[in-house]
Amino acid sequence: MENPTHQPRPLLVWFTVAFISVLLLKTYLAAVLDLYSDEIFYWLASTRLALAYSDLPFMTALLAGIGSALHPGNSLAVRLLFLLLGSSLPLLVYWLALPFSDRQQALESAILTLCLPLGGFLGLLAVPDVPLIFFGLLSIGFFHRALHNDRLQDWLATGVFVALGLCTHYRFFLYPLAAICFLVLCRTAHSQWRNPRLWLAMAIACLGLIPILWFNLGNQLSSASFYLVERHPWEFSASGLLHVFKQAGLVTPPLYLLFLFCLWQLLKKSRTGHQDSLLLLCFSVTNLSVYLVLAPWTDADSTSIHWPLSGYFPLLVVAPMALRLVYDRAQQKWDQRRAMKLTLSIPVLGFTGTLLALAGVGSQAFQAPLQAVLGTGVLSNKMAGWREFAGYSSALSAAEFGQSDPVVITDNYYTAAQVKFAGISEQVFTLDRDKAVRDGRITQLRLWGMDESALPALAGRSALYINEDSTLILAEKIELMTAICEYSTAIEPLAELSLYAGDKAFSFYRVNALQSPAMQRAFPCPYPIQAWIDRPEAGASVQNELEIAGWAFSEDIGIAEIELLIDNQPVSRLDYGIERIDVVSAKNVRTDPGSPNLGFGLRLDSRMLTNGEHSLALLIRNNQGTELVYGERTIFIANPE
Repeated sequence: MENPTHQPRPLLVWFTVAFISVLLLKTYLAAVLDLYSDEIFYWLASTRLALAYSDLPFMTALLAGIGSALHPGNSLAVRLLFLLLGSSLPLLVYWLALPFSDRQQALESAILTLCLPLGGFLGLLAVPDVPLIFFGLLSIGFFHRALHNDRLQDWLATGVFVALGLCTHYRFFLYPLAAICFLVLCRTAHSQWRNPRLWLAMAIACLGLIPILWFNLGNQLSSASFYLVERHPWEFSASGLLHVFKQAGLVTPPLYLLFLFCLWQLLKKSRTGHQDSLLLLCFSVTNLSVYLVLAPWTDADSTSIHWPLSGYFPLLVVAPMALRLVYDRAQQKWDQRRAMKLTLSIPVLGFTGTLLALAGVGSQAFQAPLQAVLGTGVLSNKMAGWREFAGYSSALSAAEFGQSDPVVITDNYYTAAQVKFAGISEQVFTLDRDKAVRDGRITQLRLWGMDESALPALAGRSALYINEDSTLILAEKIELMTAICEYSTAIEPLAELSLYAGDKAFSFYRVNALQSPAMQRAFPCPYPIQAWIDRPEAGASVQNELEIAGWAFSEDIGIAEIELLIDNQPVSRLDYGIERIDVVSAKNVRTDPGSPNLGFGLRLDSRMLTNGEHSLALLIRNNQGTELVYGERTIFIANPE
């Protein structure tokens, strides 16, 4: 495809501009975004370095720890090495592509790396995909060079980088599996099985299995069991059949079609005995097909999003050639200008996807202004609000406990890690029985002595208990409060922190003294208020009399009063104390002192309100002073004029 855009100098300019732009954007976002749950766990692991952990070998934690050591408590520092490795991938693809093509096409492959949205995104977050793909590309490149020149240093490098990849993640097993498939399928490579240098590389690579074997043999195969069994439903789900379409959406449809075309071209050349094409095909197909086949039975979120990413990078090597074929075929149907626009639209849309991916994640750093436009419940806040949480928690802990290292207990492991990251306390524990189990990290928390089994040893100590309410449904909050009350002689609410109009919210409690759960639980336990509005329904049209009815209760504590709010303004107190035996039975109310008189009601002349739309809500206050604004809904006043 002869045209000015494919001349080396303009290409280098375009690559430099795109590379620096993405690098600067990632660096800025890495500095302003808080660490999210996976990142904060890897940082926590880095404070207790080991060969392997319950979910991963040591590499991710090591990289996070080295960065963090430069500036403790700084999110950019934790992400620094990941940023460097992820941002170097276009350069690494250029190096990988050189033996397969000329410098111009290798540079085009580097540019296309930035046009692969998830690929260009890599390095912003401290996640294992970054070193996995970094070591994966190095292992492919050195393996290819070793096959061609049989130099000892290339075989040694192949073994070393495969070993480092195996020290990163279980998913790296697909790289050596792809290499073995190539050596079996390629007739001209069969002689390599008699090459002692290949076996030396394999022996070195096997050293990377030591961390995985060490942890699993010492912990009843808990890590392998999680990844291979517990993480996945292993039941057919039709949604898994959408895997291809999800991948096409993430890659961008035009680029995804180009990759399929690349696979077809590699397959055709492989059938003619082209060794290099077969090598790239094996590494790509192995990483793509495993997740495609397993998608209906495995963890849908991970399989359908980022796990297949390794399979696209080998295709970047031949993507420039495929683009030229696309251009040639388009030129046969349309004029040169249209053919060029069609061809260039593929990388342009891909690069736009990269920028949109960065903007989408980066939007969390601008919660307040964006929420004013988009409203609540739209933006993710996994990487936002933790700095505010840390400052608030630190001040509250100092005011209540005064000690330099208080006992802090949280409802989930990532809040516990955020407390440690902020330096609030080193004595941090969690009651997490849900997410830590689903993420395969409960075993590690137990080994670190951070789970609830460590609490009885703290008997007599006071503690700060923290719930992240915005991540909990009511039943989960009740279960957690029951658990902490069983470990407490007495517990009282301290404060609440609401960020981003309640999209991220925490509640704080003081535990006067911890105890063994076998003893009598704390009473009263500050259970959340539960309520329901029977009438009016949301969207109801009201004439003349507005009737409000429903029920509310607060176990152990009881309801003090309920106020009606119209358009966020108090209007009247409701009559509370109507007998509701049905509620006692249905909700299994046991300890509310007002039971069974849990109902409320009010009849209001709606003519005191203007016709039109109004918001209605209840302000419920229990006998401990805790308040809940509940049941906000829109009603329409439609009185005759």
